Amino acid sequence: MAQLTDDCFAFSGPLLPLDEMERLIDARITPIAETETVQLNAAHGRVLAADVIAPEDLPPFDNSAVDGYAVRHADLRADAETSLTIVDRLTAGRAAARPLAAAETVRIFTGAPMPAGADTVFMQEDVRREGNAVVVPPGLEPGANRRRAGEDVRAGAVALPAGRVMTVREAALVAGLGLTSLVVRRRVRVALFSTGDEIVEPGSRRPPAAVFDANRYLLAGLIDRLGAELTDLKILPDDPDRLAAAIKAAAVAHDLVLTSGGVSTGEADHVRSAVERIGRLVFWRVAIKPGRPVAMGVIPGPDAGGDAAFVGLPGNPVAVFVTFARVVRPLLLRLAGATPQAFVPLPVRAAFAYRKKKGRREYVRVTLRRLGDGSIEAVKHPQDGAGVITSLTETDGLAELDEEVTAIEPGATVGFLSYAALIG
Repeated sequence: MAQLTDDCFAFSGPLLPLDEMERLIDARITPIAETETVQLNAAHGRVLAADVIAPEDLPPFDNSAVDGYAVRHADLRADAETSLTIVDRLTAGRAAARPLAAAETVRIFTGAPMPAGADTVFMQEDVRREGNAVVVPPGLEPGANRRRAGEDVRAGAVALPAGRVMTVREAALVAGLGLTSLVVRRRVRVALFSTGDEIVEPGSRRPPAAVFDANRYLLAGLIDRLGAELTDLKILPDDPDRLAAAIKAAAVAHDLVLTSGGVSTGEADHVRSAVERIGRLVFWRVAIKPGRPVAMGVIPGPDAGGDAAFVGLPGNPVAVFVTFARVVRPLLLRLAGATPQAFVPLPVRAAFAYRKKKGRREYVRVTLRRLGDGSIEAVKHPQDGAGVITSLTETDGLAELDEEVTAIEPGATVGFLSYAALIG
């Protein structure tokens, strides 16, 4: 189970700033301890539990970076062409039979091992072939077009640190080192359900006053992208007793219980009170828009140190997306043992005017447009509502406006976060 220290967030102010929330998560949430060994082809999305140490150099031998001729640089004239005798032909996968002697060269192809004694490669288009000899020009630097053994990774070095999330890039490096298995942390177990008497399952009969549940499908996809193991608990009604019982039961076998809806201040919003009955609400309301009513708490498990984290997200789909990216994602990655990387907004030109309150981070849905001068501008979606799902499907990402900003005018520079960057 997840390990959450006492007073793990310890915030008592009216609105929790995002930076402070992330700092507290990093300081107070302990990653899952259990590990397992998986095969490389099954490691995508898993978090390394131990450093990957290179068992040998990568590349394992000096080799040619181009198709050309391997030479000894000491044989070359500095002020005139040099004629060298061709004594061998090396393709990738074939090693030279003997060291290169003075005034000799080897026809070599990309990836082939450098002959002993050779230290430089001329590109084939830069030389002139004359029978069994090749004439090379002066001026090439020593070591040109040669890949050295270990220039990528040295034997014994940390190729990948613990806490790295495995993607296709990391898999290529591990495979290049000849490794076939990895020690990873077990997947984070997440229990998910939606709340609300007005929510019904897609495909079922929809009463006149009901809406189909979009949030659970949105969240299930986001959880899957982060490599967690999901238990879908469907939809629960606005019943305080059933909510409390469901959250308590889910906490027994899960590291995180995640809900949407029911965390505001309405008379039918019962999730907050349910958490306070069975656990501890450690903060409520984050300085973010859309998505301010976010509840985070701790649900005690049956065993010591087996507490589960709880996060209650708002009910509107856009607010769910934003708060997952900025609140749940760092928590989930920290539980998984990963090191969350800070988002780096890309500067773009605003094509809109906007006013906001000081003291909260706001996210505006925008579409990017390239101008005639090559610059990029962000066009605001015409609808602001946090329930407008098409504002996610018809835009490219979010313009991030930090806490100190109160007004944006057309032409101002704003930070842009693509949806791909936000969901990992």
